[in-house]
Amino acid sequence: MIVYRLSKGMYRNDLSGKGAELAGGRWNSKGIAMLYTSESIALCTVEVAVHMPLGIVPKDYHLVRIEIPDTVAIHEISEESLPATWKSFPHPNITQEMGDNFVMQSEFLVLKVPSATVQGTYNYLLNPRHREFGQVQVVDTIPFEFDERLFVK
Repeated sequence: MIVYRLSKGMYRNDLSGKGAELAGGRWNSKGIAMLYTSESIALCTVEVAVHMPLGIVPKDYHLVRIEIPDTVAIHEISEESLPATWKSFPHPNITQEMGDNFVMQSEFLVLKVPSATVQGTYNYLLNPRHREFGQVQVVDTIPFEFDERLFVK
């Protein structure tokens, strides 16, 4: 399976999950490493855009294509199993607890979760500490330019 991520140029080959570990996110608490990826280029574009202040166009980004072996098991959290507030902003602690448990239990390499930004799409969260993580490979990276219309005031 190929998944996508948009990353600052200097971090384009970094799959450590360190950024999420430092900042925390919807699906992980600070201190828990997790690699966020998306099922499509369009989804990862929106995921970056929602975190940028209006009027600031992200610069020096690269599109990273990542291959996850088809042989690894994927755990999925369905939208139906989540509380009604799961995609609120700021995000509730319950989603972080679910992601933290996924990492701590280390049963699965990949956690498939619904996107809070684009209904009907999915993000794939990877546990960089999982025993099969070494099988995850960067296929390629290319410079990526955002359409400025996404960021106008």
